[in-house]
Amino acid sequence: MLGLYVALVGATALERLAELVVSARNARWSFARGGVESGRGHFPAMVALHTGLLVACVAEAVLADRPFLPWLGWPMLVLVLASQGLRWWCIAALGPRWNTRVIVVPDLPLVTRGPYRWLRHPNYVAVVVEGFALPLVHTCWVTAVAFTVLNAVLLLRFRIPAEERALTLATGGAASGAR
Repeated sequence: MLGLYVALVGATALERLAELVVSARNARWSFARGGVESGRGHFPAMVALHTGLLVACVAEAVLADRPFLPWLGWPMLVLVLASQGLRWWCIAALGPRWNTRVIVVPDLPLVTRGPYRWLRHPNYVAVVVEGFALPLVHTCWVTAVAFTVLNAVLLLRFRIPAEERALTLATGGAASGAR
């Protein structure tokens, strides 16, 4: 099962590369329409944390000889797949406005379709779920705890407020709905 787990983590890494391609294209679209970037200071930490998650998943599984426990691994795999589905639903709902960076085009209305109809920041729900579920597919509990804590303490507490400020500025204070 370790080989399949490494393949899952590898597929997740490829998915991240696909996100970066979409993000770069969308950044060009946003900047061409007057988009303004905010919160650039936390972006390198976000990249390091997400890269570290993938590396740590494999390292812990191999070095700590973590077993695959079906009663835990299969439900966590379902959560990983669900989080990917939610992430790509967010990307589809935001269209060219989705980005891995905080880039907001002034005077565009807030998106209220897709998961943004119900949640303010659904993409971060996907990140949180994937952050604990991907490691736990192969009982990498140290990675699951470390990523969850670091994501909450070092990233989300800065990233979400940065997005909120950018949206509020871009909408003239009307950023009460979803992105």
